Amino acid sequence: MDGAIAADEVQNEADWKVGVDIGGTFIDFCALEARSGRVASLKVLTTPEDPGAELMTGLTLLAEREGFDSARVTRFVHGTTIGINTIIQRKGASLALFTNAGFEDVIELARLRMPDMYSLFCSRPEPLISRDMVFGIPARMRADGSESRAPDMSAVERAVAAAKASGAQGIIVSFLHSWRNPAQEASVKATIARLAPDVFVFTSAEVWPVIREYERSSTAILNGYVHPRVSGYLTALEKRLRSRGVPARPMLTKSNGGLMNAAEGKRSCVNMLLSGTASGVIGASWLARQAGEDKILTLDIGGTSADFALIIGGEAQFGTGELIGEFPLYIPSVSVSSIGVGGGSIASVDAQGVLRVGPESAGSAPGPACYGRGGDRATVTDAMVVCGWLGHSEMAYGQLRIDTGLAQRAVGELAARLGRTIEQTAQAILDIAVSEMFVEVEKLASRAGVDLRDFTLMPFGGGGPMLGAFLARELGMKRVMAPRRPGVVSALGGLVADLRGDFIRTIFSPLSAASLPDIREAFEALAGEGRHWLAAQGHDAAAELNLFCDMRYVGQSYEIEVVLSPQWLADGDMAAIAQAFHLTHQQLYDFHDPDGDIELVNIRLSAIGAGPKLSFPQTDEVNAPANPARQLPVYTGLGVETVDLHDRQTLMPGSTFHGPAVVVQEDTTFAIPAGAQARVDRHLNLLLTFPE
Repeated sequence: MDGAIAADEVQNEADWKVGVDIGGTFIDFCALEARSGRVASLKVLTTPEDPGAELMTGLTLLAEREGFDSARVTRFVHGTTIGINTIIQRKGASLALFTNAGFEDVIELARLRMPDMYSLFCSRPEPLISRDMVFGIPARMRADGSESRAPDMSAVERAVAAAKASGAQGIIVSFLHSWRNPAQEASVKATIARLAPDVFVFTSAEVWPVIREYERSSTAILNGYVHPRVSGYLTALEKRLRSRGVPARPMLTKSNGGLMNAAEGKRSCVNMLLSGTASGVIGASWLARQAGEDKILTLDIGGTSADFALIIGGEAQFGTGELIGEFPLYIPSVSVSSIGVGGGSIASVDAQGVLRVGPESAGSAPGPACYGRGGDRATVTDAMVVCGWLGHSEMAYGQLRIDTGLAQRAVGELAARLGRTIEQTAQAILDIAVSEMFVEVEKLASRAGVDLRDFTLMPFGGGGPMLGAFLARELGMKRVMAPRRPGVVSALGGLVADLRGDFIRTIFSPLSAASLPDIREAFEALAGEGRHWLAAQGHDAAAELNLFCDMRYVGQSYEIEVVLSPQWLADGDMAAIAQAFHLTHQQLYDFHDPDGDIELVNIRLSAIGAGPKLSFPQTDEVNAPANPARQLPVYTGLGVETVDLHDRQTLMPGSTFHGPAVVVQEDTTFAIPAGAQARVDRHLNLLLTFPE
């Protein structure tokens, strides 16, 4: 490993910080020995039949290969896809919903939107709670928070009995206007706990107390749906770490790019649904800042999907309403767009004779055909092998050996149906994969209002470097930056992430001097919650409090997020708040109304406790051409060409070469198309530039 020193020199004083990320095919490890600066990384195939077992395997391999000492771990951060996979696979808990009588259709009506308004065959997803498991409770809270009718507890008793008889494992309580006053939900929850102590209960106000009953109910339902599996997984994780003698309290990556402790994760499950994808973006943001890159488009390709995000000013972008499978999540999350195209995505020929790629994936078991683990259907990875870009070294730190014959056999079956050569079929699979990613990225750029020609593409994940340069070329992007260890960027994200808690109050009032006391009171309350939350996470240093408001012009249906300065509240500077809203509206929609009345809907606060200040070694550049290890034949779409193969370990800072080329390393393979100029920078990033 670069920057390595003998393990026994630091063993007695070792300070290991470990980031772990579980994906659909591999679990990634990034371990930093802080005193020496030595970085150890690893990939291990996942074990879907026993989630978490691969963690123990990885820790054992780190100990054997890198001198890792479990007893010297001072920071352990873990990201997992178990929550989102539970929703996608619909393997969550059986739930009941208690809501106001007369509003039992709230989750079926949703927002009356179709997923694809232009499709005649489009249908909305089946709710996670079926209609017969929704129970109306006579109760009513007014919009101002005063009680119109107290909950009928006899109706609650009957609903609890019916829910249990129907097999409900948990109950979600979501009443109208609980964002203003959660008392009715709390009293019903207490009654349920008394009547059915074996049934878990969540209220919408405790999960995310936001205005609009569908959004609040949907978020609480997602939290409850994954609760048993997430809680059970985290309990097993804690036991496994204790059995290995890991003293550090495990932390979890959150959808908002921050961290929380595992104990909280068992209840606040909804906050970790996008933990893996968010970790990748946070890791990429850190790498971008280290390299001085201001604008980045991230491309994270795993076995199942490709994820895209924008980094602007060195910072990840955030939003609400991210899709979790087929359902929107209304808590702040790192903004990530995903498409079902990954290294394990299966290629097929449909009934009309059209070649398609994904979204079905071979996963880790059986995996792509070339893995030799029982898979026999052609995947994107198999297409890379057939073309010659992949298969020239061991993969995944020696976990896999590529079988070219199996890949050719799988792709050959499709080639026979299409009447093309095996190489042409493999190239078509790659072209389709890139074109599908192209469409998704263009939509992301349009929504954000950015010109991707001003951005640098950062590919990571096991599959990102395989296809990233081809995508950048199609998008007209001029630069690509591949980190030293692209395969474990998500695990790195856990290492460098901060503690981050998000808190909200719905105020729903005009922006005026008369509303200033309410805004100040809400801010102070949220600031207190944030500091208390950080203390509960074990953070005793200074806290960073970031303030946001969701605002809109009076008459608009939906609001926009506006960044505020707490000083404006202290000074009573309402003009500054209004100006910030006008400017944000102008940036998003290219117009604003300086005379329009403004409405403030939510005030939100992010409490941040800074993580460890880490840095990786830098090396002076040598400015010399790189010497290839050997040459190999690759089918580039135009025919078979002879290209150079480079070993990433031998590329020194300042090394230069040009494409077409292949760069092999422990965790991935970098395919570099013709015309690209490559250079290694002092951070060991591999930079590509394309001519004008």
